[in-house]
Amino acid sequence: MSVIDGDCARQAPLGSITSSAVSHISHSDVFVIGAGPAGLTAAYLLTKSGVSTRVIEADPVYVGGISRTVNYKGFLFDIGGHRFFSKSKEVVDLWHEILPSDFIERPRLSRIYFDGKYYSYPLKAFEALTNLGLVESALCVMSFMYKQAFPTVKPVTFHEWVANQFGERLFANFFKTYTEKVWGMSCDDISADWAAQRIKGLDLWSAMANALRNSIPAIKPNGNTGDGEVIKTLIESFQYPRKGPGMMWDTAAEKTRAQGGEILMGERLSRLAYDAASKIWTIESTDCDGAIKNFTANHVISSAPITELLAAITPAPSVAKDAAAKLRYRDFITVSLVVAKQDLFPDNWIYIHEPSVKVGRIQNFRSWSPEMVPDDNLACLGLEYFCFEGDGLWNSSDADLIALAKRELAQIGLATEDEVKDGCVVRQKKAYPVYDDHYKANVDAVRSGLEAHCPNLHLVGRNGMHKYNNQDHAMMTAMLTVKNILAGEQVFDVWNVNEDAEYHEAGQSGVKEALSSVRMVPERVRIERRA
Repeated sequence: MSVIDGDCARQAPLGSITSSAVSHISHSDVFVIGAGPAGLTAAYLLTKSGVSTRVIEADPVYVGGISRTVNYKGFLFDIGGHRFFSKSKEVVDLWHEILPSDFIERPRLSRIYFDGKYYSYPLKAFEALTNLGLVESALCVMSFMYKQAFPTVKPVTFHEWVANQFGERLFANFFKTYTEKVWGMSCDDISADWAAQRIKGLDLWSAMANALRNSIPAIKPNGNTGDGEVIKTLIESFQYPRKGPGMMWDTAAEKTRAQGGEILMGERLSRLAYDAASKIWTIESTDCDGAIKNFTANHVISSAPITELLAAITPAPSVAKDAAAKLRYRDFITVSLVVAKQDLFPDNWIYIHEPSVKVGRIQNFRSWSPEMVPDDNLACLGLEYFCFEGDGLWNSSDADLIALAKRELAQIGLATEDEVKDGCVVRQKKAYPVYDDHYKANVDAVRSGLEAHCPNLHLVGRNGMHKYNNQDHAMMTAMLTVKNILAGEQVFDVWNVNEDAEYHEAGQSGVKEALSSVRMVPERVRIERRA
């Protein structure tokens, strides 16, 4: 059986629908495109404040986007893996407000599989050097020391950034193969922005210092540095909904509806237009049967991929539309296998740096939560394959993908093919915004074009802003957007939320204001925009 990515089975081409299929126009204060973490956070908070809000979601079944939980014969799958940890107290408080009684504390454990051996991730320097052997370890240390003495000034590429932090040889051993599997491109073509965002605060010195700290009982773990700062990559435990991340977003959707919000499933954005005279947005969506619905709203919040959003805006600023068309995405496939073994490994996931197999990462769903696997005598694994929509891997049949996953699981040595008793395939489009050489200039062009020509259009979330962020960051962009809408002006520059959604409260003023990591829009600019 295949669990599809949420696209409707049939979609009529835009323009082929007769006028009789168009429904009456319905108005709301805010219209939200996409029911992922960002979209649902916005809808929940808006309806909580009494703002009329409508949401459309292209998936006919699941809310939550990539943070959904897929159910196959009682086995629950976390698509992509979602640790609930944030430096933002406001985000954590919202998680517990939405889901007050269903979080469990889970140990964090991830390892790297490379050359037949397992390495802790984040790297434990002494373990890594021991596994690599005396000669290779000496070469790695010399390579690291050389880069400390002669770093690349202002690194531009992922390769240059990681080599500065770990040295060339550790980069080649532990970062190059996996990263190129994920992105399908050379590390020399990936922006250093991605490395700085995803491996922020971690280098070889940090890894070694953390190993030493953890060996001293008096010093607390969980990634704390000497000054109390938390390196997200080093956290040792996290919270998790007992039935997967989708439990959070299913509940958020239920509470949004209970507060008067409307969530329409299986509805895909087809057109979006702004009328300057009335200051009203008109939105057109198409459902799975090809029927068109029309809506109007004062504000539009979009967590849809920028490419899809700009293709729907009529008319769209030409520079912004051209820039959006150049943005790229990486897709992936999860092959979930039910294995007749108990607790194959304790990790939440294992990164597969082995170049001889195509699989990039293997999740162990019981390690996320025991309630994800309904039978104590079985294990359930998610083998993740990174690809581009339409390539050979993406277009493979489910049977071929399951057969590939079984072979590679056996090749790695985790289980024999005969021990795999069942499986299914989940395809996820646009899982990762690609950080190539030109992505930043293209996003900037989109942003400036929309801000000049599309008032009250708010971009939020991972795909909505083309930022490879975690769900807490996506939520924070939505939370601040809601504050701006409630204030009637752009108080907060949402684009300056940092990748850790980190901020500190700065008192109360109608709504909680904040946020040392978020730059407020200058008063002069706000006055000009009101005018």
